Amino acid sequence: MFTIGDFAHLGRVSVRMLRHYDAVGLLPPAHVDPSSGYRFYTASQLQRLNRLVALKDLGLTLDQVGVVLDEKLSAEQLHGMLSLRRAELRQQILADEFRLRRVEARLRVIEREGAMPTDEIVVKSVPATRIACLTGTAASYGPDDIGPVIQPLYPQLFERLGRAGVEPAGYGIATYEAAEGDAVLVRAGVVVSVEPSAAHDFEIVDLPALEEAATILHRGTMDDVDTSYQAVASWIEAHGYQQNGFAREVYVKYGEGDPADWVTELQLEITKP
Repeated sequence: MFTIGDFAHLGRVSVRMLRHYDAVGLLPPAHVDPSSGYRFYTASQLQRLNRLVALKDLGLTLDQVGVVLDEKLSAEQLHGMLSLRRAELRQQILADEFRLRRVEARLRVIEREGAMPTDEIVVKSVPATRIACLTGTAASYGPDDIGPVIQPLYPQLFERLGRAGVEPAGYGIATYEAAEGDAVLVRAGVVVSVEPSAAHDFEIVDLPALEEAATILHRGTMDDVDTSYQAVASWIEAHGYQQNGFAREVYVKYGEGDPADWVTELQLEITKP
């Protein structure tokens, strides 16, 4: 048998927690010396301690842990529960990291208010372009809704193009259209030079020419794109133009190498009111 201190070391828990588990009836010691009151545990009790700690880490209350332990879950059942919880925690971490990046990006925008790089705006015409694309619908134009929709579309698109033997003939281009309510139709595309075909499991879309567009080269990841968007907005207002619809995002260099070197051209169609 092991003293409570030695058992705590072996189970990698505190003596205080073992006493608490004893008090609530979850893990009483195997033996208590009647004269000294010292608690003693056996090695076999480590199995119950392992399950107790694992279930507690799953987020169960101690009352719930007691119920589950009394059901005597097998190692396989417990492994399945832990695997599911692990996947949930990883997803939560990714979501939290994404929100943190968005907060940091918004802070950078706030820091640069009044100093937007409007001198980097170039007004030009954009020719009609044919793209192969896949589409999805986002709940809104906010980054929390757009990102999870558009990000998986590009790998799927390039996989389908490869199966069809279609080679990209230019940059990737993302476009957006208003849908019902706040929803946005997201189109992830890449320039191609093939004809539409019913055999393709992707769309071929001809993007119309833009007679006049305010454009800016955004450098870095799309997490920081708000600064560039707001620079264009300031320029459009200052020069008496009106924006028509959503911007096109042309991925001049994106997804490879140092993210600081990535380049995306934002193209916003403009007209004089």
